[in-house]
Amino acid sequence: MASHRRPKQPSRTRVTVLTTAAAAAVALSANAANAAPSEKLSKDEVKAKVDKLYEQAEQATEKYNGAKEKQQKLQKDISTIQDNVARGQEELNKLRDGLGSLATAQYRSGGIDASVQLFLSSDPDDYLDKASTLDQLSSQQVDALKKIQDKQRELAQERAEATEKLKDLSATRTELGNKKKEVQSKLAEAQRLLNTLSAKEKAQLAEKEQRANRSSTERVELGDAPPASGRAQAAFSAAQTRLGSPYVYGATGPSSFDCSGLTSQAWATAGRPVPRTSQEQWRQLERVDVKDMRPGDLVIYFDDASHVGMYIGDGAIIHAPRPGRTVTIAGAGSMPILGVVRPDA
Repeated sequence: MASHRRPKQPSRTRVTVLTTAAAAAVALSANAANAAPSEKLSKDEVKAKVDKLYEQAEQATEKYNGAKEKQQKLQKDISTIQDNVARGQEELNKLRDGLGSLATAQYRSGGIDASVQLFLSSDPDDYLDKASTLDQLSSQQVDALKKIQDKQRELAQERAEATEKLKDLSATRTELGNKKKEVQSKLAEAQRLLNTLSAKEKAQLAEKEQRANRSSTERVELGDAPPASGRAQAAFSAAQTRLGSPYVYGATGPSSFDCSGLTSQAWATAGRPVPRTSQEQWRQLERVDVKDMRPGDLVIYFDDASHVGMYIGDGAIIHAPRPGRTVTIAGAGSMPILGVVRPDA
């Protein structure tokens, strides 16, 4: 009799794997069908986004510049304090040696006073706190002890100040690193967007921007301002020699600049150092009405004072605009003016 074998059934594990794979394939197909292709931004949309990123990068750059300037000042202060402490310690050692010589002479002449022994074996502050013992000392010894105490207090204050400044320096270095990363991130994102454009589109945007600069009519209403001072003229001349230099964040020359790097370097060349950042230029320098500005004055832009240019007359400024651009001339009213300051007031 012929045997009837039942067909072999696939294992449960194999069925599960096949079912899962099939479901995944169906899901991927559905997602592929439903996924809309990413829309390519127009060159004008790219320009708007890039301009915003550059503005944010410049804001971060000025904060970076401020942190860098603070770092340099702290390092200088700390170095000065450390030098003062070293010299003060030498003076203290000499004062102690002098008192020791007094004690030695006293011992040779008939024994050393117990109060002097107390000083030489403990902190002089503890000694001087016991005012009743001062009667046991000679006036020369009292003067020596007071000088030592004053010098010790002075050194303690300077060491405490140095410690605080070192803490501040550490925090400033952290801030500096964070701002640098922020600037680099904004610039990288702007470059990524620009890279989505064709060479033709990039050329069209560059030409459009150049035309806007050449034909800028954003002039400001001016009154009868007196002529620029000799130093203001020298600052303007220094800035003018930098036309065409590339914008580089954090740069103060001689071959590249950011916005406040250009203005601070130009005025330093004229013999009038000004604050490094546009925010500090706005905060520290004397303000004048827009209608009264004259060549050499600094025009501060945006509510946060994150950009600055130098007024050159005829309603125009010279400035370092942004990454990817060079030092150029533009209408003084081509950006929202916060106010005007005069370094040589």
